[in-house]
Amino acid sequence: MACRSARFDSGCAGTLLNRPVQQRLKLPMPAPSIPREEVVRRLLGCFQKHGYDGASLAELSKATGLGKSSLYHYFPGGKQDMALAVLDEIDRWMSAHALGRLKGPGAPRQRLSRMVAALDGFYDSGRCACVLGNLTVGDSRRLFQRRLRAAFAAWIDALRDLAVEAGHPPAQARLWAQDLVLGIEGALVLARGLDDPAPFRHVLRRCMRTLVAHS
Repeated sequence: MACRSARFDSGCAGTLLNRPVQQRLKLPMPAPSIPREEVVRRLLGCFQKHGYDGASLAELSKATGLGKSSLYHYFPGGKQDMALAVLDEIDRWMSAHALGRLKGPGAPRQRLSRMVAALDGFYDSGRCACVLGNLTVGDSRRLFQRRLRAAFAAWIDALRDLAVEAGHPPAQARLWAQDLVLGIEGALVLARGLDDPAPFRHVLRRCMRTLVAHS
């Protein structure tokens, strides 16, 4: 009887020792080593490529180089939390590089030129899709409508204020701003569909001429 107990105890110990240390000691999994900011940038690229509905957890894991458990370490709410983090990153980028340049120093045309250069770099001259545009499709539109509306409205308002400063009447300035955002977003879709960035580049060049024409 004593021998059987000894063998039993030995077998249990052997099985336990074969488990991961975290499981044996019931320790939390270690935090992933990639900075959260870098993870969000990689997620942005994945949503930019696949949209929200098309970005499966497998795709998000592949894009970030993290396992699903590590992704949930950063984003307990799953894919919706990941998309919200990406929207936060886009808000920061727009504030610094698009809206910030429109509201910065210099003449209106100079400020618009700086915003155009920033957008050209961000979208790789039209080779990359717009994340905001992608998030207006499918379930993501319902999930993130408030955030999407706020992002587009802030961009349109900043362009409108620039056009008013350049001499547009307020009502005309708002229409110009809406047309410009519509042209940029539509050109990104067309450039992807044609596999040709020329439409995006054309819209960016045209927006400079239209501001001058109405100044």
